[in-house]
Amino acid sequence: MAPARPATPGTDPLAVNAVKKFNESATTESGAERLRIDKWLWAARFFKTRSLAADAVEGGKAHLNGVRVKPAKNVSIGDTLEIRVGPFQFLVVVCGLSPRRGPASEAAKLYQESGESRAAREAMAAQLKAEAVHGDARQSRPTKRDRRHIVRFTG
Repeated sequence: MAPARPATPGTDPLAVNAVKKFNESATTESGAERLRIDKWLWAARFFKTRSLAADAVEGGKAHLNGVRVKPAKNVSIGDTLEIRVGPFQFLVVVCGLSPRRGPASEAAKLYQESGESRAAREAMAAQLKAEAVHGDARQSRPTKRDRRHIVRFTG
């Protein structure tokens, strides 16, 4: 027979340990020492949802200090992150931790992007913009007149 749990609320050792673990992992902005990488990426506004951030980390799109990690890995201030979001690559140093997602102005304070990373990202954005200006090589369907020319040309 299993030993009975204490009847007095607040004295259950399992519950006390669970509360301690929760309080240790969920620290405030001022006293935060570590935070899950998926939560940090979401709070820093690299991804719109936390599940998208977790999927990206799981898929190898984010590396912590040059190492591929899982979404539950904790980040600390001073860690280096390599993040790939679509065609863009970010190389950032973690400057702050926030368990909550705030405005973009506050999110920008959570990291510092390297100069070469910013230059490469801006060059990629300019290249994509230039490609978009030229448009797609394909055109709309040929008109009846165009079709007649095509038939004459191809036989």
